[in-house]
Amino acid sequence: MSELQMGAIESRFADMIWQHEPITTTELVKYSEEQLKWKKTTTYTVLKRLCEKGIFQNQKGTVTSIISRKEFYALQSEKFVDETFDGSLPAFLAAFTTRKALKPEEVDELRRMIESYGKE
Repeated sequence: MSELQMGAIESRFADMIWQHEPITTTELVKYSEEQLKWKKTTTYTVLKRLCEKGIFQNQKGTVTSIISRKEFYALQSEKFVDETFDGSLPAFLAAFTTRKALKPEEVDELRRMIESYGKE
């Protein structure tokens, strides 16, 4: 698998696939034309690139994901924390909360997540 990252337009395209999968390439071309104003060739080019990255597969004209949306963005988040905060989630949260306060329900959710993690 090559580098798992996408630009903004690739992300919109990928979200479209994840939302409708399994999806035929014919349907994908139609959605891409309607939502992204792409020509057929652009759709196929971007699809090929995302397949080469190991995110999707195109088998006999049906596109499905190899990596789920949730999995993909979890990997991206992990990579960001690793590269930017030396892998320290507390450092990330400290930086995040300097500009945006957590809501009480978010704090409660984080506590529940931490408690459940310790029980596994």
